[in-house]
Amino acid sequence: MFSGAFYKGICMIFDLQKAGLLKRFSAYLLDFILLCVLAVGFALAVSAITGYEGYLAKYSEQIEIYEENYGKISEVTEEVYNGLSADAKACYDEVARLFATIQNLILLMTSSGIFLAYFILEFLLPLKFRNGQTVGKKVFGLAVMHLNFVKVSGISMFIRTMLGKYTIETMFPILIIILIFFGGIGFIGTLILFALLILQIVMFFTSGTYSPIHDLLAKTVVVDLSSQMIFDSEEKMIEAKKSASAQEAERQQY
Repeated sequence: MFSGAFYKGICMIFDLQKAGLLKRFSAYLLDFILLCVLAVGFALAVSAITGYEGYLAKYSEQIEIYEENYGKISEVTEEVYNGLSADAKACYDEVARLFATIQNLILLMTSSGIFLAYFILEFLLPLKFRNGQTVGKKVFGLAVMHLNFVKVSGISMFIRTMLGKYTIETMFPILIIILIFFGGIGFIGTLILFALLILQIVMFFTSGTYSPIHDLLAKTVVVDLSSQMIFDSEEKMIEAKKSASAQEAERQQY
């Protein structure tokens, strides 16, 4: 037999206790700061391992050599390139090779740094803290659960973090930005970024649970842990719901 207080509590859990926007924003801001710090740290480590600074120095040196001997490199068009001497072409090709190497290293440093930061702060730590809590969510009393009030699983956290947050919401926009600056897709790239932003905003405010893309993919929701009970399994959730229904039927008899 449930006590009155416990019965009231068991009924409340089936009324979704969505996290407030202010708490969510505060938790997001703290997590974002930590994520940036860790991502930069990992990116610097990758930079040191790959010798990025050395390639950058060689690139600057090679540009100086070309411009001292053959003119401004910024003025080299396809037609100008075809008219260059063999030595000038070799020098220019080396500049182009180094530039491509630097581009690849920048992408490697960025993607690996962000990946490792997400993997640690948004995947491993939430599994350790339980209930999908990041540092920010733990500080502000928030949690992540499935829409059926069951504790979020490792698979769902991986989908939520690595597919939703890392791949779609972070690396895809970064790749578009890189293509805008280096690939010449200025208008189209800007349009894609704007469309993704609008999609994220619309999904967040029309989902009914303030769920962005990563939550919709993983079928999860952010809740206020102080008022939301989260079940360890679907079986326990069903058992609690049956018990609450039985208690309600018994109360109605009196």
